[in-house]
Amino acid sequence: MSYAIREALKAFRRTPMLSLLSVVAIGVSLFVVGLFALTAYNIRRAIEGIEARVEIVAYLHDDAAAAQVNDAERDVAKLPGVASIRYVSKDEALVTAVQELREFREVLTNLDSNPLPASLEIRMRPGHRDPTSLERVAQRLSSYSFVEEVNFGRDWVGKVVSLRRIAGGATAIIGGAFAAVAAIIIATAVRLAVFARREEIEIMRLVGASNGFIQGPFLIEGLVAGFAGGVLAVALTLIAFEVVNDNLLRLAWLPGSWALLGIGAGAVYGLLSSAVAVRRHLRGA
Repeated sequence: MSYAIREALKAFRRTPMLSLLSVVAIGVSLFVVGLFALTAYNIRRAIEGIEARVEIVAYLHDDAAAAQVNDAERDVAKLPGVASIRYVSKDEALVTAVQELREFREVLTNLDSNPLPASLEIRMRPGHRDPTSLERVAQRLSSYSFVEEVNFGRDWVGKVVSLRRIAGGATAIIGGAFAAVAAIIIATAVRLAVFARREEIEIMRLVGASNGFIQGPFLIEGLVAGFAGGVLAVALTLIAFEVVNDNLLRLAWLPGSWALLGIGAGAVYGLLSSAVAVRRHLRGA
């Protein structure tokens, strides 16, 4: 192992431009994947933000008794997926309407009586904001005699769910295509680096070196080059993120685990590409 490490370091010093080419090829290839990951992550966050605003509103009759409403709150809170339930009084509903509907502020403040009903606002946990879960809670609310109407925007929620599915499918297909192209570019770059040192491989074979002994330095070179390329890809993605964030629109940076995954992917790509390239060369020799 120590020999393989020494030889790998010597190779970097002997052919710095070739090594740099491999690192840059890996870095740029994974940078494209990183840009797509950044885009997909922010699209997913935007959809999740929309989903987080989904709530069920049950409008109550004016003669609803407080005891009945309290019992309903406790009952509904036990349903699967319910995150919170909040009672909104008639007065609170009017205050909210005055604040949010500014064009009707004068009309609302000059009313002789409050026409807005009290309501129950129910928010669901992530993973339970689909039409089926919302419909189940809405049906339970509708079963109470003091509930006048239940609304959660069925059509709107359905469109959000469809959008999430389309975004997920597109992410998987396009992301997989980018990853495949990156793998091909990385493999080509590493194969060129191995081919450039074919004479060194031939000499080692002539002196009786085993295939494993020959492969060792190349595998370490591929691992190091892939790791460096992964770091370069993350750095380039971060630079692109900062430029867009400062000049175009606000974005969220990728989770740390995603960045580490990108670096790890570069190292694995480099290692596997080196292994395949050297093995093919040895078989063909």
